[in-house]
Amino acid sequence: MDKLDIARNWLPRYTGMQLEEFGDYILLTNFSDYLERFAERYGCPIRGEGHYMQAATNEEGLTIINFGIGTANAATIMDLLVAVDPKGVLFLGKCGGLKASTEIGHFVLPIAAIRGEGTSNDYFPPEVPALPSFKLHKFVSEKIVARGLDYRTGVVYTSNRRVWEHDEAFVERLKGLTALAIDMETATIFIVGHHNDIARGALLLVSDVPISPEGVKTEKSDAAVTRDWADIHLDLGIEAMTEIATQGEAIKHFRF
Repeated sequence: MDKLDIARNWLPRYTGMQLEEFGDYILLTNFSDYLERFAERYGCPIRGEGHYMQAATNEEGLTIINFGIGTANAATIMDLLVAVDPKGVLFLGKCGGLKASTEIGHFVLPIAAIRGEGTSNDYFPPEVPALPSFKLHKFVSEKIVARGLDYRTGVVYTSNRRVWEHDEAFVERLKGLTALAIDMETATIFIVGHHNDIARGALLLVSDVPISPEGVKTEKSDAAVTRDWADIHLDLGIEAMTEIATQGEAIKHFRF
């Protein structure tokens, strides 16, 4: 079996969704709540209950996948999606703000991600930058502005570390890198998307400000962010990935 054969076999096995059920445009998330809101809104079934991942596709042909948390899962889903050759993939994730100007509830549209997670090194050498597809991000930014919302743009640091807030040396290193935010998936999605020739982007929601002791995420604070911002975050993703097919420019780059 070659890579495509494996992906075609494994994508339904991981998600419980048959290949013909996937749409041309994909939303990725690591929150079951986003998937459930999507399915309830469109009255579409959730595939993959009891599977490693879950997915749903609405009548407009937009698919959302809850792939789990972390870079290994992010790489896995971006590898398996070659089975359906999507026209665009947008990650709806959360991140921690690393600058005073980045507050809880802000949206971040990364121009690049620092590859601090290690997983992406299996795909390209470290000097290859982790970048989104420019025209996909351009369209997402237009949708944000059209709603009268603000967003931040800059570089996100992606790490495999989850509990690092106590590590003063790591915190100082983050400050030295001047990254806008930190997360656990964005760089991997960008790099594996590049490796597999998949147009990709990320719209992140700042859910905590972990560089200050009082800003570290807790169950209570995360629930408040979800209550106040999850619907608009999901709305922006749905609107952008539904309309880009008819209103957006072609988002894949030419090959030379």
